[in-house]
Formats: sequence, C-alpha cells, structure tokens
Amino acid sequence: MTSTITEFPTELLSRVCSFVYNSAIPPFDSTLDPLLVVPEDSSATQPPTALPSSTPPSHWPEVVSRQTLASLCLVNHAFFSAAKPWLWRKLEVRLPRSWLSLVAEIAWDYEEETVDQVMNDTIHAAAKLAASHSSSQDIAKKLELSFLDDLQEGGPKESIPIELLSPIPSREPSPRRIRPKSKSPARWKLMRTISDAIQDVLEKSDPGLYVPMPYDPRPGRHVYHLDFNHFRSIGMRRSIDEGVNSRFVTGDRLEAVLKEMPNLTAFGATEYMDGALTLPVLTDLFLRGAPSRGRGRPTRHRGNMDTEEEDRDRRRECKDLEAIDLTGCVSIVFVNALTDFVRTHLAPEDSEGQTRGASRTVVIPGLQRLGLRGVKSILPRILIPFVMAFPSLTHLDLSGTRATPELLEALGASRTVRLVSLGLSRCIKLTSESIRDFLVLSDVTANLIDLNLYGDMTFSSCITVEDLLVILTKAPCFLSGKLRYLDLSSALLTAEHLQACPSQPSLRSLGLSYIPDIALSAITDFVLAKAVNIEILTLVSTSPDLDCGTRANNGLATRSSMRESTMALHQTLLQPLCSPPFSFSLFNKPADPPTRVRVVELANVMLNALGLGSYSWKIVRSKGGRGWYVDTASGWEAESGGSVLKRDFAPGHPVRAGLERLVEANGNVSSGVGWHARKMEILYGHGMIGREDGLYGAVSFAYQG
Repeated sequence: MTSTITEFPTELLSRVCSFVYNSAIPPFDSTLDPLLVVPEDSSATQPPTALPSSTPPSHWPEVVSRQTLASLCLVNHAFFSAAKPWLWRKLEVRLPRSWLSLVAEIAWDYEEETVDQVMNDTIHAAAKLAASHSSSQDIAKKLELSFLDDLQEGGPKESIPIELLSPIPSREPSPRRIRPKSKSPARWKLMRTISDAIQDVLEKSDPGLYVPMPYDPRPGRHVYHLDFNHFRSIGMRRSIDEGVNSRFVTGDRLEAVLKEMPNLTAFGATEYMDGALTLPVLTDLFLRGAPSRGRGRPTRHRGNMDTEEEDRDRRRECKDLEAIDLTGCVSIVFVNALTDFVRTHLAPEDSEGQTRGASRTVVIPGLQRLGLRGVKSILPRILIPFVMAFPSLTHLDLSGTRATPELLEALGASRTVRLVSLGLSRCIKLTSESIRDFLVLSDVTANLIDLNLYGDMTFSSCITVEDLLVILTKAPCFLSGKLRYLDLSSALLTAEHLQACPSQPSLRSLGLSYIPDIALSAITDFVLAKAVNIEILTLVSTSPDLDCGTRANNGLATRSSMRESTMALHQTLLQPLCSPPFSFSLFNKPADPPTRVRVVELANVMLNALGLGSYSWKIVRSKGGRGWYVDTASGWEAESGGSVLKRDFAPGHPVRAGLERLVEANGNVSSGVGWHARKMEILYGHGMIGREDGLYGAVSFAYQG
C-alpha cells in the first residue's frame, strides 16, 4: 500500500487532504439544526453531502476531520507533507497549556536558535541540494558563497562570478557569516528571502534549475484561521494575583505568534483573553497586507531598519485579514489599545487635537466581516472611524454597542460597502429615524439577506409604528424577497404591518418575540400567505394567547390559563401551519403541509405548561435559558440531486433519534445546540444562520439577551 501511495503526485495527495479538511466546514445553505451525531447511525460514516441535510450529514464533526488528517500524517513522508498544511490551517485555542505549547511550536525563540544559525544552515542545505545536479565536487561551496554574497548585498548580483562557472579545484572559499539586517525577523520571511536569493543565482548560473524552498519546521505559515472561542482558564485553582499578573495569553506571546502567520485571514477573540489585544497586536492584525503596501519606499536595498519599518516591511508580504470577531471584548487594555490604534492610524490628530486630513488616514480594504457584538465600552467617536475604515464590509454585527445615528449615516453614504448581513440588536443609542433611513434610503442595505433588530423587555426596539410600516413596505431588502433571517422582536408590530409586508419566499427564520399585543391568528395568516418557507419561529412572551394568564393574574400562571394557552398554540398555530390538508382519498399520496414550520421558541412558562409535548413535538432546552418546541419527526434529508424537508420520520430514524437525545438531555447540552441565533457567525461568513459552539455558541443560543 505504501509503495503505491508514494507513486501519486504531491498535488493529488494535497487535494485528498483538502477534501478531508473541507468536509468539516458547514455548507452555506444550512439545515438550521445542530449537527446530530447518532453512534448507531450508519449514515454518520458516509461522506458529507455539502447540502442542507441532517442525514446523511452535511458535514463531519471537526474532530473527525482533524483526527483523519493526523492519521494521514503517519502514513508516509509524502502524505505528511501533504496533510500538515491542512492540519494546521485552522487553530482553535482551548486550554491554557495547549496555548503555551502552540506558542513554543510556532513562535521563534531567538535565544535557542539564532538568526545566524538558521541562515547558515538553510543556505548550506540549499547549496548542497543545488550542487547535487552538478558533477563538480566544489560547486556546493561556491554556490554557498554566491548565495551569501547575494543576501549580504540585499539583492541578486548583477553577474555570476567566473569561479562559479569555471570552478578552480585549488581554491578554498573562506568561511562567511551573513549579517542579517534585523535581529528578530519573521522566520517565514527569512526563508522566503533566502529562497529568492537562491533562485536568482541559479537562474543565471543554470537556467531552468529549480530548488524547492528550504524546509521550515515551524508551521505558522500554514495557519489561516485562529480563534479563542473555546479558551478558558476557569477551574485551574489559580489565585487572583496569578490571574492578574501571570496570564497565559499575553500581548507579547500573541504578537510573537501572529508574526509567524503570514497567511492568517480569520481571527476570533473573546472576553477571556481580550487583555492580550494590545496596540502592537491590533496593528499587526489590521494593517497586514494592503494597508502596509505603498507606505514608504521598498526596503530591499536599505541598510539596517528600525523596528517599525521592519514590521511594516513584513506586513506588506502578509495576506489581508478578511474576518475578525471581537465578541464581548471589553477589557481596559483592549479599549485603550483600540483607541490608540484609531487615533494613530484611522483618525490621527495634530498637536492641537484636530483630526488631520483624509490623506493621512489608513484604509483597510481586505476586511469583509466584522463582529463587534457586546463591545459596549468603545465610545462613538472611536467606533465611527473604526467601522468606516473598512470599505469592503459584507457582514457587520454592531449588536450591543454604542452605535449612533451618525455611524449609520456615514455607513449609508458609503459607495463601496454592500452588506448582506447586519446586526443592530439592543443598540440603545440608535433612533427610529436613523434605522428607517439606513434601511430605506441607502444602497448599502439593499442586498441584505440577514437582518437582526432584536430587542427585549429590557432594551426594547426604538422603531415607531409609522417607521416600521415604512421599513416593511419600502426598504429594498424587504421588497427583494431575499431575506432568509429576520428578527423584529419587541417592535410595535401589528396585524396591519403583517398585511402590508411584501411576500418573503426566502425567509427561513423569523423572530417575533416580546410583542405582547399581537394576535396569534395574525401571525398564522402571515406565514400562510407570505412566508410559507419559514422553519423557525420565535414567540417568547408574544401574544395574549400564549401568556398562560400571567398578565391577568399578576404574573402567576393558573392551571386553566395554561391549558388554554397550550390549546391555542396547537389549534391556532401548529395545526394550520404544520398539518397536511384533510383528504378522503385512500390511494393518493398525502399532500404536504402548507408551510415548513417545525421549531417554535417559547417562554419558559409556556414550555412548562406543555409538559412532555404532543406526539412528535417535544421540548429542547439550551445550555442557558432558552427553549424550543420542536417537531422531532421533521428534518432535511439528502436525495439525488438535492435535499428535501421531510415530516413524519418513523421512530428510530437518525434525525428523530438525534433530536430525541437533545430532548432527553433537558438542557445538559453543548453551547452550540439551539435555533435562531442571536449572534452573527463571522469567521466563515455564514451570517445569522451560521452555527457556532463554545463562547460564541453560548451567545447565539444559550443567553436570553
């Protein structure tokens, strides 16, 4: 078997590994369900379908993909070289000790391995490899001399020495030491510089001869995705002093790791490590790639560089950051660092405190997805220039921030920003007029497919009745019918608004919580008439029909009122939406239900009133305070050419068995279990219907607010 594998080209092996890696990435069109893993289900071992299907699964669990890649690394050297880049492509930091091991593996310890040592060893190995194609015995030493001269002068020599073309057996080259321009260069950049110098020399001495880039055991160049979503330091029995003064994730360690990741395109931070987001870290993240190009002349033929110029020269050769998620980052270190970053690069001020001209500000064109949910400590004067520095945004989550009408006005005037996913939930400084104008008059929001305007009893929606009607009837995103996620919770919504709203054939998840005065029948009529493809509906504390009598009895639910509410839920909502029309025929195939509704989020008092549920409708609770009434006999199933939503799965069906496991868990589930996320998925770009676990999953599905 091994001898057969070694005959395959490297490109083919790398392609195989890429399929294994991509098999763990959820498809853009999601099932909206958690990934259901049933041990006895044979379909769980089938190849992922990349379709919105629960069986066979649309994608593998990430641990399966990672273990498969790790196993491929043990097959032989060829598979190791092909699988290693994909194994390191995505890094999720989970435990403090694993983070320290990661730092030791990626960051360059200049005391343990000096720059001179790495350069001399690398050049010697490259010269030996290049000389293996020549019959001369002394060609390796002469090539090494030429490589050293080329690097020492900062560029390729104008001509190749005659000794290199006609080697003299009697001449012994004297030992040379390369003097690097920087005392702490990035290892990947040093290797690239050496490789370029080698190719320049060989192109003139032996055209057509190619020497691969010198081998670098450090894997930082393979990393494209780094996040701390699962990172915790709780439960390690550390004192308060150790927690403050002996942190695991520090700014210096994070900066050293980022320095060795030239291809990083997605970064996720959380409140558990936001103290490491110092100014150098933010500068390295946001100014890599295009923002550092064109600033100053090239440094190839310069002498010694200062640290700032060296970092800028390194960032020029990095890829642009495409996505960053800063959910919950509120520490004073992060706030001060972001403030300094904005004042230094995005809105610089002169000695008199006045903002300088636009020619001195930095534009960051590569970033497309920005998550700022819960970043409530950033002042508006810092938030506005920060958000406006990204002209290519497609996903923007400002939920729970100090976003102001001025920010929406500036965004609405942008000629380059074209949002497809927008989160403005619980933004207490926004006004009804600013949201109306942003959604109705601006081209920035014309192509929205995800819109989150969630509010609750604590921070209710600021949109007035009149402005809500204008938004529903005139906003381009509503008129297009392309919305797939919409949350209008706590808005002053009435039956008249729903009647005036255009048809929404693409809508899959609708949030109508905390609307206490709307009739349940009005919601049913809207779904039947204009949004038949809705699968998830949130009705927490909505409609007097579902309050279990709490408002009429001073907040106490009575047995009779609870019975009336459960009957109203089934008769007024579920039966009209989820039951097929009655037919006398015994031979024809039963008709499909009129809609796709299969998950309804309800308040806890209502869930308690439902008890064990009815038939296949059961209660699934999240790790936090949310809960859903779920049809466990419904789900997406892959078929030839696509996937279909099926109902009435038989007991024992993989989808039904997986959902029933969640029912039996009674809230003892992972943080990624739930429906109708309240947080935007940023790192992959799946928007509001994306699925996350860890701390991001808790914000999406567990927390009430």
